[in-house]
Amino acid sequence: MGVVVGLGVGLGLVLVFSAFAVPREVAETGVGARARDHGRLARLLAESGSSTSSPAGVVVAGAASALAAGAVVLVLTATPTIAATFALLAAGLPIAVLAGRARRRRRELAEVWPDAVDNLASAVRAGLALPEALAGLADRGPEQLRPAFAAFAADYQATGRFEDSLDRLKLRLADGVGDRVVEGLRIAREVGGSELGRLLRNLSGYLRDDLRTRAELEARQSWAVASARLAVAAPWVVLLLMSGQREVVARYQSPAGAIVLAVGAALCVLAYRTMLRIGRLPEERRVLT
Repeated sequence: MGVVVGLGVGLGLVLVFSAFAVPREVAETGVGARARDHGRLARLLAESGSSTSSPAGVVVAGAASALAAGAVVLVLTATPTIAATFALLAAGLPIAVLAGRARRRRRELAEVWPDAVDNLASAVRAGLALPEALAGLADRGPEQLRPAFAAFAADYQATGRFEDSLDRLKLRLADGVGDRVVEGLRIAREVGGSELGRLLRNLSGYLRDDLRTRAELEARQSWAVASARLAVAAPWVVLLLMSGQREVVARYQSPAGAIVLAVGAALCVLAYRTMLRIGRLPEERRVLT
């Protein structure tokens, strides 16, 4: 009975964690609607830069993590309820890793977008056509953005369809700032805007100011995030260290012990997610995806 209760509550925790860890979908049209059809995991994979992985691979990785963690803890504690709790917590590890990669990728792109926008503004001011200016970023742009713009250049050269190539560029970038730049270029192409160079220079200045402010705030709150992670991990580390004491482990083999584990896990996840949500800095939202 205790194992069943632990598994049921643990599965609920994993589902709740997944709901917070995976970004919410927004209204999508055009090519973005096709990305929506692949689900939230596909979007998270794109934002983390893991284009070679698939949602099915993430599910398999989560199952493998759960089995590995459950087996190891079961060997250490010989207590199914404890092993089941750790297994279900470990099932969300791949999603947490992907979410962390997505955050790091957003930070890295935020650091290089001002230079890319400056390069693009210089190319436009020099008289280059928009497709040529964008394709030039494959050689002159920041390293992190070159593969996406190289793919755009090849795509546009093969099809000659600027709008479709921009749509596919947005999917490859999977970045809020990239969406704003792409949509600005799309509007300029359609209406023949003469202020594109000034718009790009203003955008570059705004991005640099935002990056400077965000870096200061992240430096100040880094200690709070580290403390929260330590506070969440500490009870479970202590539980593993105490697993060698038979009288302690025996207490978690009963239904009451399984409930204690489930409630403790729920409170840890809830407290950690609440802390992150309260301290989360505003992020650049995707535009028209």
